[in-house]
This record gives sequence, C-alpha cells and structure tokens, in this order.
Amino acid sequence: MKLTKFGHACVRLEKNGSVLVIDPGSFSEESALDGAQTVLITHEHFDHVEADRLRRAAEANPSLEIWTNEGVAATLTGVPAKIQVVRHGDTFDTAGFGVRVVGEWHAPNHPDMPIVRNVGFLVEEEVFYPGDAFTPPGVEVPTLLVPTNAPWMKASEMVEYLRQVRPARAFSTHDGLLNDVGLGLVDSWLGLESDRQKAEMRRLKPGESVTLP
Repeated sequence: MKLTKFGHACVRLEKNGSVLVIDPGSFSEESALDGAQTVLITHEHFDHVEADRLRRAAEANPSLEIWTNEGVAATLTGVPAKIQVVRHGDTFDTAGFGVRVVGEWHAPNHPDMPIVRNVGFLVEEEVFYPGDAFTPPGVEVPTLLVPTNAPWMKASEMVEYLRQVRPARAFSTHDGLLNDVGLGLVDSWLGLESDRQKAEMRRLKPGESVTLP
C-alpha cells in the first residue's frame, strides 16, 4: 500500500489500483482527490473537509463514496456522492480497503467552541488516522498518522500519545500551520522519539510517498 502526504492533514492511500483519501480539507491540494474512489472524513472543520471540492470530485466520479460522521454528512447535502454515516465501532469495506472506525469526539479546543464529533479510521489494520484527537486505538497500530501541531494540543501530548500507541512507524499530520522553524521543531521531536522507541517516526513533506508493508 502506498501512502502519500498532502498539505496539512490530508493523506492518500493507493492499493491495487484503488485510491482512498482522508481529510482533503482547504489547506491541502485538491489534486489529492484525482482518481479517488472513496473519501474518509474525520470531522467538520474546514481544514479537513471542503464541500465544493468534494462536489467537483463527485461530478468527475459519480460512484464516489464518502464515509464520515453525522455532523459532516449534514454539511454535504449538495455533494452528489454516496455518503455513508459511521460511528465508533463500525467496520466497512470500500474500494477494496477494509476500515474500522475508532473514536467519537474532537479534542477540546477553544472554551467558547462546542466540541464536534470526530471519528478516526484504521485502514487495512495498518494505518490509523485519529483525526483531531489522541484517541487510543485499542489495537496494535503499525502506522500512526500523528497530529503534531494544532491550537488544541501541546507537544507533550503528542509524545505521550506516541508512547501509548507505540507504532512501528509514525508520520506527522496536521502540520500546515507551521513555518520552517516550527517544522524543524516537529522534525526534532519526532527524531528524538524515533531514537527512543527504535521506530521510524518522521515528517513527510507534501507530495512525498512511502510504501507500507
């Protein structure tokens, strides 16, 4: 399975000619959706979902499937795709990928903002994308897409999460708000934890791909 990082919080998975995209929000490149058969969306914030680009993707591919929670689904009424609502504990198959849903809520953010629903996705029992939360996956996770910067988190929480999950490999996500200095800090933090856990932990640049076992 091939994993490609796009801007900020978007990743693309490819396997046997099928394409699955997670969280193609407004900070990521719209080209992430080229040829996609299915899209997974963790929550409703604009940096994770943009209805207009999903509408264009669905017009280009009328069989496009979108899997997400009920809060996001309510915002996509104008998107001509097959929209499926999922919740914590659900499992499903889409475009040749097996997916397990893990998690229910976004991490607390601003005290005046409501906490929205947030579902994480474990794809092919290989890649876990928690969305905007540090949700315990409850199972062994070979590849973790770990949030590394956000208004709702601090660096120590990221490190604690990596130590809790102990993946074989971890790649940065949710890093689009950082300048070069901030990205350098992320690289340092992941490098230190990689050395400590004897595991591959690093930041992929936008457009960079890795092949997973």
